[in-house]
Amino acid sequence: MKTASWIILVVVGALTLVGSLGSLGIAYGPAQDQIGPASLTELSVGRPDVATAIRARRATAAAFAAGFATLFLIITIVPYRRGEVWAWWALAAATLVVSVLILLRVPLHGVHLRSSAASTGAGTAMGTIVHLVVVGVGLALGAGRLRGTKAQT
Repeated sequence: MKTASWIILVVVGALTLVGSLGSLGIAYGPAQDQIGPASLTELSVGRPDVATAIRARRATAAAFAAGFATLFLIITIVPYRRGEVWAWWALAAATLVVSVLILLRVPLHGVHLRSSAASTGAGTAMGTIVHLVVVGVGLALGAGRLRGTKAQT
């Protein structure tokens, strides 16, 4: 179970890193950014500062996601895999903080989870729930380390 635990967490961390790098590619590259039913080009006609601001916000969010994923992977691969209890708590706390802050878009911005993902950001909210559940499963499989015994790899 403990081996499955850290493997699941490595997969989550790697997928998060790949996704954030893909988002950085959209922010920094020539790719067309879709915001709901409209493209960024359509939304910023005559206002190039709008496109720059939106791309900069995407880049900042993606950079933080890449940093989070990198730390998540390092903690999972080294101390968590060795069975250090603090690493379990660190991964759980970090995942909860990120998830709660992302999910606040539902009540604060009126995003509905059943709405079109492209138009409301619901895709990110649902992705966050899936991320939270998968990390929760990974951590649950490694919960034996919380009893004070060192986990086996």
